[in-house]
Amino acid sequence: MNTHWQSGRFNIDLSQPKIMGIVNLTPDSFSDGGAYSQNARTALNHAERLLQEGADILDIGGESTRPGADYVPPETEWARVAPVLKELASWNVPVSLDTRRTTVMQRALEQGGVDIINDVSALSDDGAVELLAQQPATGICLMHMRGLPATMQNNPQYQDVVAEVARYLNGRAAVCTAAGIARRRITLDPGFGFGKNLQHNTALMRHLRSLMQQTGLPLLIGVSRKRMIGELTGEADAAARIHGSVAAALAAVARGAQILRVHDVKATADAVKVWQALGVFEDGGQAV
Repeated sequence: MNTHWQSGRFNIDLSQPKIMGIVNLTPDSFSDGGAYSQNARTALNHAERLLQEGADILDIGGESTRPGADYVPPETEWARVAPVLKELASWNVPVSLDTRRTTVMQRALEQGGVDIINDVSALSDDGAVELLAQQPATGICLMHMRGLPATMQNNPQYQDVVAEVARYLNGRAAVCTAAGIARRRITLDPGFGFGKNLQHNTALMRHLRSLMQQTGLPLLIGVSRKRMIGELTGEADAAARIHGSVAAALAAVARGAQILRVHDVKATADAVKVWQALGVFEDGGQAV
């Protein structure tokens, strides 16, 4: 298992959980309703606050991939993220770009300042793997998603969700390494809520350690404010799912997850610090 994640200008130490703060630049975000998409300054102010609250990585996204999301042209996506990425390049903090488009990846890498490509489609867009293979150090997160955002929640079916997700992610990682991408650059995301119902999501969470053993790569977990949290708590308002999201984040870390992608950075960071200080992870990392 990698102890560090090679990510562009940074070699991120994964011996302690890292928090990736979400900066949505989409007007139709399920989690914040587009609160930070008005202009670059609003988004940058939000990014600064996330860092102050304890974020280790900033994840910038210009296309909503929520269930049923509308199509966003690549040019529109790039116009949303470009000015924010340009400014963040001078902040000396790991910057992740959440995109599934090769053209957007290329423009961001050419502009500079992007350390990680976080792709919900696991670099399946034409030319994505080849583009990242040309980069000597850019970090990559490969996520599992069954179907496309517009239709992925239409009755998803699995025989064994943990085994099938592991098989897919191992396959995508193998494609990357065959193209010359070093494993130290790769993390994996099982894709909670992406073509999965509550039963699938809970099975994945309960068996994260098995998933990590089957893949041999670090796991990035994103459950923050998602529908699964609402279904478990009965909370319909995504922005009000903070308590359930923090509990799920701690469950993930207890099972070995190294990176948490979250909206509520301070709450998550504080919870992880307290839980660690109280010795919750002493017994080989097992939840107690």
